[in-house]
Amino acid sequence: MKNTPTDQPLKQANQRGAARLAAVQALYQMDVGGTGVLEIVAEYEAHRLGQELDGETYLKADASWFRSIVSGVVRDQRKLDPLIGSALQDDWALSRLDSTVRAILRAGTFEILERKDVPVPVIVTEYVEIARAFFDEEEPKLVNAVLDRIAKQVRGDQRK
Repeated sequence: MKNTPTDQPLKQANQRGAARLAAVQALYQMDVGGTGVLEIVAEYEAHRLGQELDGETYLKADASWFRSIVSGVVRDQRKLDPLIGSALQDDWALSRLDSTVRAILRAGTFEILERKDVPVPVIVTEYVEIARAFFDEEEPKLVNAVLDRIAKQVRGDQRK
């Protein structure tokens, strides 16, 4: 007899995936609205992660993973942006990208650099899936290509 997803407890990876999505949303909100990191983290932890807001129920997320990504991206943005910029095509500047794509790439690049305990394919796949949640064709391909280039540059053959 097979277990259905509802028969099993929520896996840590699912909570990390929800944390990644929430981190991208928070980074986007900070980028467009100029909200500070402490304010945005407090708002998400109090009202969004695993909560119901405006009739939407947010997935339970790993709050420490969420905090780590958001605060890490803010802390390391001067290191992350040049890496992302160098992985883009020559005629593209990071500032030309959609704010959501920028948030996805910053979060993914942060994890590639800082979370050596997470395999690159997991990181890339998770952020490509997040891109697919917001965009159709080109943006998920861009996210995949840029994060893959950064991973090869940063981790080399340690992709497994």
